[in-house]
Amino acid sequence: MKIQIEVVNDLPEDEVIIKCSQIDTSIQNIQQFILEQTKASSTMTFFKENEEYFFSLDDVLFFETSGDKVYAHTADDAYSIKYRLYELEEILPRQFIRISKSGILNIKHIYSIQRNLTASSLIRFRGSHQQVYVSRGYFKNLQQRLDERSQL
Repeated sequence: MKIQIEVVNDLPEDEVIIKCSQIDTSIQNIQQFILEQTKASSTMTFFKENEEYFFSLDDVLFFETSGDKVYAHTADDAYSIKYRLYELEEILPRQFIRISKSGILNIKHIYSIQRNLTASSLIRFRGSHQQVYVSRGYFKNLQQRLDERSQL
């Protein structure tokens, strides 16, 4: 496989072109990786009272619904956002995973999981008092994603 990078100063937007004889899993993986990178660099606006905040998605521990609003939780605060959870699932990078009907988790911040076979399992985060529950129905997907992370 050849890789070629061409710097063009007057492009309005970066562009990636993949030339291949066929689309196989390696090409699909490259495409997925590029899409994940562009998602990770996307910005999101967070709101609290009358102020707008701009910070990295890496700072978000989890998203959850409460009433008719969706909140982004950091280590020490919560901010409302203008997305629904199903919209977030589409735009967030791979480090985020759905853990319940009302929550999406950033797996990079998981400190511990207190497993409960008959009910939801408790997740605690590094450097924060925050905690969240993962529903039994979503636990298997979370475990698979954590296994993928450990293989990198």
